[in-house]
Amino acid sequence: MRSYSLFTILLLCLSILLVDIAAFYWLQSITQLIPSKGLKIIINVVFWVFTFGLITSIIILKLKLDEISATRKHLLISSFYGLTVSSFIPKLIFIIIISVLYFTNYMISNTESLIIIPVIGLFSGFLPFFVIVYAIFKAVYHFKIYHHKIKFKHLPALFNGLRIVQISDLHLGNFNYRYKILKRAVKLINDLKPDLIFFTGDLVNNYAWELRGWKKVFEKLEAKHGKYAVLGNHDYGDYSEWDTLKDKKDNFEAIKNFFSTINFKLLLNEAEKIEINKEHIAILGVENWGNPPFKQYGNLKKTLASAVAIEFKILLTHDPSHWQAEVVKQTDIALTFSGHTHGMQAALNIGKKQWSPIKYKFLHWAGLYKTGQQYLYVNRGLGWLGFPGRLGMRPEITLIELLN
Repeated sequence: MRSYSLFTILLLCLSILLVDIAAFYWLQSITQLIPSKGLKIIINVVFWVFTFGLITSIIILKLKLDEISATRKHLLISSFYGLTVSSFIPKLIFIIIISVLYFTNYMISNTESLIIIPVIGLFSGFLPFFVIVYAIFKAVYHFKIYHHKIKFKHLPALFNGLRIVQISDLHLGNFNYRYKILKRAVKLINDLKPDLIFFTGDLVNNYAWELRGWKKVFEKLEAKHGKYAVLGNHDYGDYSEWDTLKDKKDNFEAIKNFFSTINFKLLLNEAEKIEINKEHIAILGVENWGNPPFKQYGNLKKTLASAVAIEFKILLTHDPSHWQAEVVKQTDIALTFSGHTHGMQAALNIGKKQWSPIKYKFLHWAGLYKTGQQYLYVNRGLGWLGFPGRLGMRPEITLIELLN
């Protein structure tokens, strides 16, 4: 909530109140079917206690945010975010559906509403509620491996069959030091027997203290030819207020230094050469590059300069917008790995097709893309940000096999 003004928070609370008033109005069409007057009163009281309790808690949290310790702050904000979403969206769907049903019944038959209408309306509210609860308590850590094989004519022969695992967007502060969760992901990754492991940014939300204790988890990641990482927009500490510039710098240095403790090579606008019996590929890594309001620390020209002589190039860049802006059709980079979008942590899945509202913000938002002979892979993220759940967009471990 720190990034939102008190006025914005009050508008949110007003929206919650208005939706709850409408939901309560339609709820009476259901409670009138209950013969017990006492039970009706209990339902009504519980409804409004929850509503005013949530609104009051949101306002108090905003007013007291600066007094809350940083560790508890992330937990409280994400908890209220999940609570608000799980309350607001089901009620909104309930209002829309039951209003349409009653209006349609009135227009067509002009008779008293059937009992089936409030029942359907109630079901329409409970179903999304349970879906959101599943997203928060189950799907958010239900890791999925996405496996793709990509052919390149100019891939050096000795790199045929190279296995690359990509992870992205951990946002470790949101795990609240629950190390066992990501230990499961580490085991899944090691079981894939990767030759290379790539991490494409957003290790933390903002702070170096989020890294406490995680070394013992991530140092167990194994890759035959090395582990490489780049920074994401959240790793710079730009979304926090700092007492001094030195505090921000020290925080940033601590985050960068963490990578070396877990044996990852952090690429800061530089390239690394991978060699197998005198055949080479180049791993390029740029600092965060994004369209405004995201800052642009990345320097692709500088990064490319140290790998001109190497024909096959792989790029790590956090924001997939960078691919369209500076990579595709403008460089000879064969394969780019990105993250950043999280796939919005929500999608509809129909067969093998996936749709998410995030597509209206990002041209490339999840999965594999190709233009000419250049490829981009956008990882859906292993952690979460904001809404503490995932709807149809499971946390991802990517396995890419390179073939020639």
